[in-house]
Amino acid sequence: MITRVPYLITFLALMLCFLSPKPANAAEDNIYILGAGDRVRMIVYGQDDISDEYEIDGSGALTLPLIGEVIGGGLSVRKLEDAITNAYKGDYFVNPQVNIEVIDFRPFFILGEVKTPGNYPYISGMTVLQAVSVAGGYTYRAKKSDIKLHRIVNGVKKEISVKEESNIFPSDVIHVEERFF
Repeated sequence: MITRVPYLITFLALMLCFLSPKPANAAEDNIYILGAGDRVRMIVYGQDDISDEYEIDGSGALTLPLIGEVIGGGLSVRKLEDAITNAYKGDYFVNPQVNIEVIDFRPFFILGEVKTPGNYPYISGMTVLQAVSVAGGYTYRAKKSDIKLHRIVNGVKKEISVKEESNIFPSDVIHVEERFF
């Protein structure tokens, strides 16, 4: 019985790790929200004439054949698919099957203590450390433990402290702070 105690403790510790809730942190939320400047490919199965690439304009809309403007800015890809499906359903098609894929993302921005601050093309799944690498790496004054991320969530600008392994999204602004010693 005593030899099984370490195994039981290990098992319980692992279960606690899996069952404990993740902290609610907007920087770790992996649902991509579409916005102005994103370019998407829309495929309506069996309808090659309207399947094409479209860009979300400054007002957050896409102009699509037959149905006109559809608001895509502020929606996830899945919600945009649903909105377009509902717009085509009934008047135009019986059971439209719509697939949306983001093909060009908005850029992200990085400033502060990196060698080449600026805006850079976003790559799906990018982390803070990858963004810093794209910007030429840290300067010698960079405070790697104090990285801020500015993101608009539900129309509200938020500042979030992040780690190097945190995910970023297009339009995020990463600010690497300066250390003083």
